[in-house]
Amino acid sequence: MSSDRNSGRIRGQCIMDQLVWLSLCISLLITLSAGLPFEDGNNNNVKITRQSLELTQTINIQRQEFMQRECELLGQHHQTVNDLTDLQMDHMIVDKEHKLLYCYVPKVACTNWKRVLMMLMGKWNNGTDPLAIPGSLAHSEGMFTKFYDLTEAEQQQVLSEDYTRFILVRHPFERLLSAYRNKLEGDSPSARYFQTRVGRQIVKELRPGASNASLENGDDVTFGEFIQYLLTPELSRANQSDYNEHWEVITKLCNPCVVNYNVVGKYDTLLDDSALALYLARARNLIFPTGHKPSSTKANLRTYFDPLPIGSIRRLYEIYEDDFRLFGYGLDDVLGFEFG
Repeated sequence: MSSDRNSGRIRGQCIMDQLVWLSLCISLLITLSAGLPFEDGNNNNVKITRQSLELTQTINIQRQEFMQRECELLGQHHQTVNDLTDLQMDHMIVDKEHKLLYCYVPKVACTNWKRVLMMLMGKWNNGTDPLAIPGSLAHSEGMFTKFYDLTEAEQQQVLSEDYTRFILVRHPFERLLSAYRNKLEGDSPSARYFQTRVGRQIVKELRPGASNASLENGDDVTFGEFIQYLLTPELSRANQSDYNEHWEVITKLCNPCVVNYNVVGKYDTLLDDSALALYLARARNLIFPTGHKPSSTKANLRTYFDPLPIGSIRRLYEIYEDDFRLFGYGLDDVLGFEFG
């Protein structure tokens, strides 16, 4: 009898989930068919059609439902905005005119999305190409209104159904590798800054018998040393409770169980998800730029991760476990198998 009751409850929950999913789909189809003029195509000659938006929204609804279930399983669904500090809200940008909240995640196209927001908010008047905006300007302090700048009433409005709340995520280990390659392995001004600040510290503390050149420049840190640094909190979190934002856990940066994002984009479907977010925010004649250089990070995951000890990968997974769970990522692409 107990088994029959459990089966009945499970079937009932499945039916309710399907009804909720159907209701959300219908509401979005109504949104897509009303209130906005729709034109196929855009200023980058990439076709965005009503059908493609409907398909993207169907996938997006599934991601939302998955994330909400995981929040419940993790016991985080009872948290509220009042539980968040200003630091926890620091990555949440608000455009009140277009009723859009965007939580930016470093190493997940955040520079280009900030450029797009500058265009949307009229903060750039030197042409129509978002990629012409200097990255340093897009990241400059005070450029955008943050969620913590709002009154309590305004914050509640942002969390209402009227707002598009957008987050872009990426496989946690792919994002880590991207951060390493860009900040410690590269030769850009940003990389030289991180090599001086972080690279030298890693070499000094984690490399016995390091050469004077390595100690002075910090520009030859290996990926294994970087991972060991992350697994050594007295180094990677010295004088602070969190990691640097470029490798901080996305869940800590954006608090998805509190904010309840209604557009959950992924790096693998960046253009489609960005198009949906902009469409729902009524951003006419504006699209996420397609002229950026494609990332080769995903193709190199096994090359960088295979030499790492399995124990280190397991500990690393534990640090980023919430991101893996909430956003539906696994380790199969990296290891060829999943942890039990």
